[in-house]
Amino acid sequence: MGFLSNRKALIVGVASNRSIAWGIAEAMHREGAEIALTYQNEKLKKRVEQCAEACGGGPVLPLDVTDDDQIDAVFSELEAVWGHLDIVVHAVGFAPREELEGSFVENTTRGGYAMAHDISAYSFVALARGARPLMQGRNGSLLTLTYLGGERALPNYNVMGPAKASLEAAVRYMANDLGPEGIRVNAVSAGPIRTLAASGIGDFRKMLDYNAAAAPIRRNVGIEEVGNTSAFLCSELASGITGEVVHVDGGFHAVALSNSMLES
Repeated sequence: MGFLSNRKALIVGVASNRSIAWGIAEAMHREGAEIALTYQNEKLKKRVEQCAEACGGGPVLPLDVTDDDQIDAVFSELEAVWGHLDIVVHAVGFAPREELEGSFVENTTRGGYAMAHDISAYSFVALARGARPLMQGRNGSLLTLTYLGGERALPNYNVMGPAKASLEAAVRYMANDLGPEGIRVNAVSAGPIRTLAASGIGDFRKMLDYNAAAAPIRRNVGIEEVGNTSAFLCSELASGITGEVVHVDGGFHAVALSNSMLES
């Protein structure tokens, strides 16, 4: 039996079998969890259904995280099907593509800033509100995905940086608020991985190359490694961990200047 046996998990943000959310779904399914997935629109529905079949054929539900009615509908359906919920994974982030390059000051608009925060940060709070009643007495776990750009300035990450910083602050406030109910809240800060979402960031290939050269393990991480850490954090093995941002980036966040940079 896996360490997530008899646990029920909602994973929001699977776009394809190359997405980080898919790596998390695979790891949790392997460890025994029942998996429900959501899809943003009809274009992605078939892909997500195929992913769901590979994870045991659990519920597949439509969800636009900017629509509170859809959020309510997802949790109402899960209550009807499962009766309760143990895990919610929030793997959602978005900003207008044109604001993810060049000058942060010149290219960031009021609308783009608000959109990035709404979709990338506030939606985690909204999902927590919907999941809360279904997690009572379950020692539930909420998990989100962040990135080093929320801690440090990185080229072309731009408006997503403040959005991820907001998300990480939300993790701490949510952990404090929900902890007395036995609900833990954490984040995984993954290193750069070639996904559909990452393709919108300017010079992303160069970021991958730099990260691989500078990280202490001298390579980039994969969705499987992020998935394994996420499954652990949402299990009873991590029962004492909450309000934490765990880096799965090969140690890149810990290095100010890599030896490989001096050698090149």
